[in-house]
Amino acid sequence: MKGVKMVEVAQFTFTPAAGAVLTDWGADVIKVEHAVTGDAQRGLRLGTGGVAAGSFQPLMEHPNRGKRSIGLALENPEGHAVLMELCKDADVFLINFLPAARRRLHLEVEDIRKANPNIIYVRGSGHGQRGDDAEKGGYDGSTFWCRMGSAWAVTPVDSPRIISQPGGAYGDSMGGMTIAGGIAAALFARERTGETSVVDVSLMSVGTWAFGLSINNAMLSQEEMPPPPLESPMNLAVNPTIGTFKTSDGRWINFTMLQPGRYFADVCRHLDLEHLIDDERFNTAEKLMANSLEAGRYVADAIAAKPFAHWIVHLKTMEGQWAPIQSPLEIAADPQMADNGYILPVTDLEGNERKLVASPVQFDERPPVLTRAPQFAEHTDDILRELGHNEDEIIQLKLAGAVT
Repeated sequence: MKGVKMVEVAQFTFTPAAGAVLTDWGADVIKVEHAVTGDAQRGLRLGTGGVAAGSFQPLMEHPNRGKRSIGLALENPEGHAVLMELCKDADVFLINFLPAARRRLHLEVEDIRKANPNIIYVRGSGHGQRGDDAEKGGYDGSTFWCRMGSAWAVTPVDSPRIISQPGGAYGDSMGGMTIAGGIAAALFARERTGETSVVDVSLMSVGTWAFGLSINNAMLSQEEMPPPPLESPMNLAVNPTIGTFKTSDGRWINFTMLQPGRYFADVCRHLDLEHLIDDERFNTAEKLMANSLEAGRYVADAIAAKPFAHWIVHLKTMEGQWAPIQSPLEIAADPQMADNGYILPVTDLEGNERKLVASPVQFDERPPVLTRAPQFAEHTDDILRELGHNEDEIIQLKLAGAVT
């Protein structure tokens, strides 16, 4: 994306996360922030989602790494004029404001294309651009997770509460990656055809896609498979090599082997259950599936006999697909993460080396190089100079309340 310029008028994580991905890919992303308050997410303290160390706040760094920030009063005619200057040579305009705000601030497609007819116009929204809810906002915890079925699917039928998202910005991060892919496709199409696009991605569309197989199956069968109760058996009824099993010290190991006939013997060898390999109940794939719960109890009992630390070493040679259930700090320390550049260093404003999760796509077998997120309006003067404004003009824009 080197040479691609994007102007972003967006806040929080869904939509700005797309700009973060594009900076990882080399684009120049200019973040336009409210002239007084900046991005509403700055300084937000919301449980573990709002932790900070000095200037380094992951809630801002995750969706804004690598960008440049300018403070603009878009309701001010002079501030809006600066935005139009920014858009004149931009490839992409990205926004997640609600329709009413876009209309009031003259940020609709036709407004931006007055400055640049060839710009790709990209909208992130809660519920799409049509229908009764198009004017309503949404967060990933509400629209992506709850409305689009994920909360329903992971909450046991006898649970005393609805299960929440695994972490902050969970759906937002997936949504941002989706928007980034849409932008890449639109840039490719413009390169091939000369025609520009309007790109739309909503939390609703991303949530539907994530839960799509279950929705598709339900539409075909007109039946729903609710999640099992809390005390349901460890395994699927037809496969003893799929399940999440508790270790002797209260940790968990997951097996997800879709071909039990292929993997069961190897599982038995790793669990000291060799006597089951030729057992009449399990010695064919058909018998194994017919007696799945019985076989699964052997697997569960074997794993329950030893601690988590034993299994994560002992199972390394097992052919089938398995995974330890890991916490955030364990994920950060997982050597596979470092080996592949999935967590990378970044230097904060004070010169301290921090770490951030990289966006998931790599090119030419190289992880991206990360730089920190901008401070509020940090690059205003530099950006205005690039637009051709001299120092006197910059001072006048500040005095007029147009820029910060």
